[in-house]
Amino acid sequence: MENRHSHHNVNTLQVHLVWITKYRYQVLQGEAQLRCRDILREVCNSMDAQIIKSVVSKDLIQLHLSYPR
Repeated sequence: MENRHSHHNVNTLQVHLVWITKYRYQVLQGEAQLRCRDILREVCNSMDAQIIKSVVSKDLIQLHLSYPR
């Protein structure tokens, strides 16, 4: 992962996000799973966040992101 540079600093900001469905219901299947993945990509691109790793399972979503300050 490369460092991000601005005028006065150099940084690497990363976060690990986990979303879990209520009661771990397995509702993220098929079209819903693909749509969630596409929405996450669109939002990350619009906010200049880089997805390092992502997983969309039947009952959870995990994202490891690097984002600008």
